[in-house]
Amino acid sequence: MNDLINGANARMNDLINDPNASRLIVGLRDTGYNVKTAAADIIDNSIAAGAMNVNIEIQLLHDGRKVVYFGDDGHGMDDNGVWKAMRYGADKRSDAKSLGKFGLGLKTASSSVCKCYSVISRKSEDQPLAKLTWDLEHVERKNVWEMLAEPVTSDQAEMFEELCGRTGTLVIWENCDRLLSKEYAPGAKEQAAVKRMSESLSKHISLVFHRFIDENDTRERNLTIRINELAVPPWNPFYPQRSEQVLAPNKQKVVVELADGSEEVAEMRAWILPHRRDMTKQEETEFARISNGAQGFYVYREGRLIQDGGWMDVFGAPEPHTSLLRIEFDFGYELDEAFRIDVKKSRILFHPDLEDGLRRILQPVYREAGARYRRESRDDANIRRTVDHSSANKNIAGTPNTAKPQVTAADVRTQTAEITNNRGAKIRLKAPVQNNVSPDSIHVEAVTIITNGHLWEPAYRSPGSADHVPGVLLNKHHDFYQKIYQRAAANGYAVEGMDLLLYAFAMAEQNNTDPELEPVFEDIREEISANLRKLLRHVPDPEPSELTSEDED
Repeated sequence: MNDLINGANARMNDLINDPNASRLIVGLRDTGYNVKTAAADIIDNSIAAGAMNVNIEIQLLHDGRKVVYFGDDGHGMDDNGVWKAMRYGADKRSDAKSLGKFGLGLKTASSSVCKCYSVISRKSEDQPLAKLTWDLEHVERKNVWEMLAEPVTSDQAEMFEELCGRTGTLVIWENCDRLLSKEYAPGAKEQAAVKRMSESLSKHISLVFHRFIDENDTRERNLTIRINELAVPPWNPFYPQRSEQVLAPNKQKVVVELADGSEEVAEMRAWILPHRRDMTKQEETEFARISNGAQGFYVYREGRLIQDGGWMDVFGAPEPHTSLLRIEFDFGYELDEAFRIDVKKSRILFHPDLEDGLRRILQPVYREAGARYRRESRDDANIRRTVDHSSANKNIAGTPNTAKPQVTAADVRTQTAEITNNRGAKIRLKAPVQNNVSPDSIHVEAVTIITNGHLWEPAYRSPGSADHVPGVLLNKHHDFYQKIYQRAAANGYAVEGMDLLLYAFAMAEQNNTDPELEPVFEDIREEISANLRKLLRHVPDPEPSELTSEDED
C-alpha cells in the first residue's frame, strides 16, 4: 500500500507529462490537410531554404504502392539540421518572414498523406547524405518518439541527384494510404485517379505560388516548380490583363492595430473581372475561372496565398451578382498574430473590428461589382428576348387627344425643350432630346442610356430633326423591366398595359411642370423607382427558359 501511495505522490510531483507517442502521432494525421495543402506546406520549406527549383515526382508502382518525392536545390541540411527539422515542434526559424511558421508543417503535412516519410539532405556536395525517417507504424508498436536512421538506398540517392542536384533536400512519402480519396485495385482506374490528383495538385500550386513561379511578377523571387517533369504554370486569379482594379489609392493601405498598441499596414486591391459575355470560352475557363466560390478575399502572407475566395464575414455568402469581384489582400509576418493563421496556412481570421472597417471600405466596390454583373447579364437577356413595344406606340399614335405638352422647340445640343402645358407657354425644361428616332418607337422605347436608376424618363423625340413629340424612355437595366417586363414579353397586352401606364405618368408630369416643379417630379420618379427595386429585391432575374415563349420552342 505504501508503495502505491509513494508512486502516486511521485507522479504528482513530476510535472513533466509527455504525450502518448502512439496516440498523438496518429492523431496529428487529422489536422485538416488534404494532398494539395500538404504538398504546399512542403514547398514552403523549400522556399524557406532558398530553393530555385522544386521537383515533385509521383510514382505508382506496379504492385499498387504509391510514392511521392519532393526535391529542392535549396541550401540543404547536415545531420543535426535534419534531426531538428524532423522534430515535432521544431525550433523557431531565425527568419521571421519564413513561410514555415509552426515547426509542424513538414511532419503533420506528410503524415496526413502517408504513414512513412523520410528527409534526405546535404549542405555541400562533399558531405554524405543525411537521412531520418518517421514510420508511424513503428512508433505505434513501440509507443516512443523514435525515428529510424536507415541508410540511404541507391534508388534514393539516384532520386536525390535527379530532383535536387548537388545540394538540397529530398522529402519522400511512402505507404501513402491517403494520397487518393478512395482505394482502387491496381489497374487503369487507379492510374487515372493518380493522374487526376496530379492535375488537381498542379492547379492548386499554380494559384498558391503564382507570384513565385511567374517570371514577370517581380514581387517575389522566381521559382520553378515541376510535377513529373512538367513545369507548373502560374495562375493569377485577378486576371490583370483584362480586369479593372477599382479600389482608390487612398484606400489600398489598411492599418491594423496589434495587441500591444502598435500598428502595421496590410495592402488591398479590388478587381472586377470581365463578364462571361466579354470573354471567349477558353478565357473563361483557363484565365478567369469565374464561379460563385471564386469571389471574395485572396489573402497572401509574404507573397504566398493563404486563402482563396470567400467573404470571411465581411459580406454575406457568395452569390452570383458578385462573382466578378476578387479582393487581393497582402500582409507580412508582422501581422501573424493579428490574423491567427491556422497550422495548414490555408485559413485566417479577421478581427470583428477589422471586418467592420473592411466592409466600409469595400461596400462601394461590392455594389459596383453587383451592378456591373446585372448590367451585363441583363444585356444578355435583352439580346435573348426583345420586348415588343410597338402596340403601345400604335395605340398612342392613334389617340391624338391625350393630354400632353405641346412642343414648340427642342435643342439636341443643350438637351432642353420648350413646351406649352397647363403651367403656361414657353416653359423650358431639361430633358433628353433625340433626333432621327424610328417612327415605330417614337412614343415608347426601352433604352440602356438611363444611368440615374429611374425606371422611366420623359423625352422629346423626332423622326428627323424637327417636330418633336413627347415620349417616354424605359430603363432596360431597372429591376422592374428585367423581372417583370421580360417575363411578360410573351403577353402583348401585359407589355402594352405597362407601357401605356408609364407613358401616361410621363405625360402628366410634363403637362403639369415648370422649372420650379421639375425637381419635385424627379423626386417622385426617384422614389417610385427605388421602391420598385426594394419590392422586387427578392424576385430573381428570369432564367433563360423563362425568356423563351412557347411558340419559339
